[in-house]
Formats: sequence, C-alpha cells, structure tokens
Amino acid sequence: MAKALITLFEGDILDDTQQITLAELCRACNMSADQVIEWVDYGILEPEGLQLSCWRFTGVGLKRVMRASRLQRDLGLNTAGVALALDLLDEMQELRQRLYRYEASGG
Repeated sequence: MAKALITLFEGDILDDTQQITLAELCRACNMSADQVIEWVDYGILEPEGLQLSCWRFTGVGLKRVMRASRLQRDLGLNTAGVALALDLLDEMQELRQRLYRYEASGG
C-alpha cells in the first residue's frame, strides 16, 4: 500500500491594509535586513515610516520582494538590475491597463 504525502501550509493572507515589520518581512522572504535595506535604497521597496525601527511593509511590498527575489535568483541580476527590471515590468502593467481601459471604452 502506497503512503500519501500530505503537506500543510499555514499562513496569513496580506493585502494593502495589513502591515508587517522589517523582521517579519525578512522571515517571510528568508532575507537579511541588510538586503532589504539595500533594496529600499535602490527603490525596489518603499516602506512606510521614517526610521528603520518604524518601517512597515504591505502585502503588495511582500509580493514585490518575492518577485525581486525570483528575478535575482533566476536571472542572476544585481540589485540595480532588479530595480530596473521591476520598473519596466511595472510600466508594462500600467500600459496594459491603459490599453484595456481604452479598448473597453470603445476607443
């Protein structure tokens, strides 16, 4: 008789309204605080709060970190390359949304 492997995941769903601390972000993404700080310096992440101890990140920021991590890992990009790639991907998404709205309005 074959044994079935069951994997359970536990977690919280984050959105724009919920916020996590720097430590929670680091744990969730398996990153060091130094790397997160570097990504903030390059504009990859934009925390709320002025001081490091007060930084808070949203679910959108967490999603962005995951995307940036994949770019860095899969493509071997440095931090500047990740920032540029994310900016271009964001611009593409914005242009797609504008095109969709234009087409939906009968333009």
